[in-house]
Amino acid sequence: MDFSLSTEERQIRDTIRSFIEREVMPLEPDVLRNERAGRPGLEPQVVRDLRQKAKSMGFWGINTPEEYGGAALGPLMSAIIAMEMGRTFVPFTFGGTADNILYAGNDDQKRRYLIPTIEGERRSCFAITEPGAGSDARNIRTRAVKDGSEWVINGEKTFITGGNEADFVMVFAVTDPDKGADGGVTCFLADRDMGWKSEPIPTMGQWGPASLVFEDVRVPEENILGELGRGFELAMQWIGQGRYMIPARAIGSAERMLQMAVDYAKIRQSMGHPIAEYQAIQWMIADSQVEIEAAKWLTLYAAWRVQQRMDARHASSIAKLNGAVMANQVVDRVLQIHGGMGYTKELPIERWYRELRLLRIFEGTDEIQRRTIARNLLKGHARLGTIGE
Repeated sequence: MDFSLSTEERQIRDTIRSFIEREVMPLEPDVLRNERAGRPGLEPQVVRDLRQKAKSMGFWGINTPEEYGGAALGPLMSAIIAMEMGRTFVPFTFGGTADNILYAGNDDQKRRYLIPTIEGERRSCFAITEPGAGSDARNIRTRAVKDGSEWVINGEKTFITGGNEADFVMVFAVTDPDKGADGGVTCFLADRDMGWKSEPIPTMGQWGPASLVFEDVRVPEENILGELGRGFELAMQWIGQGRYMIPARAIGSAERMLQMAVDYAKIRQSMGHPIAEYQAIQWMIADSQVEIEAAKWLTLYAAWRVQQRMDARHASSIAKLNGAVMANQVVDRVLQIHGGMGYTKELPIERWYRELRLLRIFEGTDEIQRRTIARNLLKGHARLGTIGE
């Protein structure tokens, strides 16, 4: 059992860390200013320049197969890179990627959707969540009815990441109400010019989801992704494959904030002493370190299972639940250590406080993860006392 990184893996991690510190972190004040001015994020040209710099360094399509021009670094390295990128709240990701289920398309669909998305020419979004079907994805009500060689889609999707910017959507609709999620849900590739509309949903953080409305949107038969009636399986594949990436990024954020707390505690004086000398502060720092390390290894274990092509659903639920709770506890302690300054917009802590709260809700709430973990144990799908089995 070897927990060390190879020389190549360390070099990749260190190069990414250097890139984040040198090119991305300096943009944090711009992000905060833009947010206050009602222009969240970065200017598109700034993002394009960053991605071009990253591409020139070989960081393009981190987990994209080599046959599509990607680096194919694998789940473990992708998780480690996500930890490094989590050290900044600047909304930046490396380009050259596409949603994993787009690879399920046929040759024509790959030509029209997958490859242009990888190359950055098209933008997609994944739409399954509905106003009455959030955590209970099996309860979706959006309908698709066959009419000749087309399917007519009616319904509403909500909290769709990238829905305002996307020019096509992977939308899940019920095609056989009698079967429902068990063979009656289909995934369609629907271009925006087919008629669906989006409206932004204001949130407390940077995340800018959208509501998508489908009113008699006609989608040709050839735009079914995968097989008719097998859409729910694709949806679970999309959700489960990357669930471990959520705590990975949170770990990077928590580590950077904890370092901020350590540095501040050394210089902040109270009653004639640095607050670092007080046990109350020391315990907050110690507890945060322990929780970060626990989340890190749970996350890497889940990524390792994916890389070994083992069933990683149980491990990913554990990592997601633990990482989301950890990040919220750490940011709360870091804000407390900084006192009134932590509550101001002069420091980025309050920004992280708002952003990290989302982790306990999206891609499966804390309650859903607990339900999944418990049911796996109660039904014998997961066993206690195993290591890497």
